[in-house]
Amino acid sequence: MSGRELTLLSEGRVEVLGRILRSSNETFLVQLSHGEDTAQAVYKPQAGERPLSDFEPGLHRRERAAYLLSEALGWGMVPPTVIREDAPLGVGSLQWFIQCDFQEHYFTLFEDVPETHRELARIALFDYIANNTDRKSGHVLRGDDGRIWGIDHGLCFSAAFKLRTVIWDFAGEPIREALLADIAPLAESVPAALAELLDDDEVTALQRRVQRMLLASALPVDRTGMRYPWPLV
Repeated sequence: MSGRELTLLSEGRVEVLGRILRSSNETFLVQLSHGEDTAQAVYKPQAGERPLSDFEPGLHRRERAAYLLSEALGWGMVPPTVIREDAPLGVGSLQWFIQCDFQEHYFTLFEDVPETHRELARIALFDYIANNTDRKSGHVLRGDDGRIWGIDHGLCFSAAFKLRTVIWDFAGEPIREALLADIAPLAESVPAALAELLDDDEVTALQRRVQRMLLASALPVDRTGMRYPWPLV
């Protein structure tokens, strides 16, 4: 994607169009406008979060952190995401809305579209590094242009290992050398913009997860059979 998306997200006027139903927290579809340019985004205000026992308020920061991690890796798999202090319902994240067929999700893509498997396996690696606690099937989208995206990353980056995902079909498979090369720099240093959104222990834990993947050179295996989110889709 180009700088247009980040300009609209960061500087555009934000108009709430309606609430997105079946979300754990209050989530809204919004219209962005900047001059004559318009687009849609997903807005997650901190004020709409349900209290959690294992994550501090401010999940929008983790949404932004996941985008920055994807960009640092050069994978471009998380839609452009910014934090806006001046959004209509208060501080929160704005994420570019992906035009897609919402009847498609991880399970249908894995079964019906085998050419997506390389991208799906890369999301599995991303989720381990980000310690994603909530990778439901519906959090994997195929855009109208065929591109694969991962969304909904508010429950990521905990210092305690909390991985829960539906993507276990690639468990134990070797990680491609190119992907190992992409993640290797994070073992030594986490970009400052990403690190400042996390606690120090979360940054350290992220680096340790990268180090484990570099040593294992294979995608993780769930030996408990319990590392699944609910609901699955």
